Amino acid sequence: MMLIIPAIDLKEGKCVRLRQGRAAEMTVFSDDPVAMGLKWQAAGARWLHVVDLDGAFSGSPQNLAAIRALRQALQIPLELGGGLRTLGTIRAYLDLGLDRLILGTVVLKDPDLAARACAAFPGQIAFGLDAKNGRLAVEGWTETSRRTLLEVAKSLEPLRPAALIYTDIARDGVKTGVNIPATRALAEAVQLPVIASGGISSLTDIKALLPLEAVGVVGVITGRALYDGSLDLAEAIKLAQKD
Repeated sequence: MMLIIPAIDLKEGKCVRLRQGRAAEMTVFSDDPVAMGLKWQAAGARWLHVVDLDGAFSGSPQNLAAIRALRQALQIPLELGGGLRTLGTIRAYLDLGLDRLILGTVVLKDPDLAARACAAFPGQIAFGLDAKNGRLAVEGWTETSRRTLLEVAKSLEPLRPAALIYTDIARDGVKTGVNIPATRALAEAVQLPVIASGGISSLTDIKALLPLEAVGVVGVITGRALYDGSLDLAEAIKLAQKD
């Protein structure tokens, strides 16, 4: 069954969504991330995806209080990305009880750290591959690399991360639908679980993703569509269970 994973993006302790990763285009959906997390848990979520947006831009953890509160309040597994640039930070978050951490910028900027993290914490490290026109972007999506999504994904395969989380930045927060061809190409190129992210607008997008389960797409992360009501989480989970 494909996982439908709700997202909570944290900025200054609030639950927000950005449009295509641009801090200037931010919508605040809640001042209470814990209440939002409990809502998604009650709707049937089996994982929660959390992003420290301030951390992603600054390179160090910035929303520790909110993240700790989410971990203490929820029973379901939590994965976190944003500002994870040292082994010490990674260890501290795992000690806090987070279940999986997502490394993004360090994949390109510090590949040795990515390798050491996977070796030290097997099954608890995922890699976030965020792409603009097929090329990776880092530092909170403010820098675009010359390296392609598939090139980097294949180079990471020997590290055996828990998953690759692929976001098409052009579609993130704008509800234009998931990039199905690129998601399929990634899943077919590597022998690793793939989680799709960015662009979900309705149950139609969930339905379009379900056939990719056969090639290794194990889940999809969704944010804005849940918050503005165009996607009902319980309905999406029910649809995925039927597959």
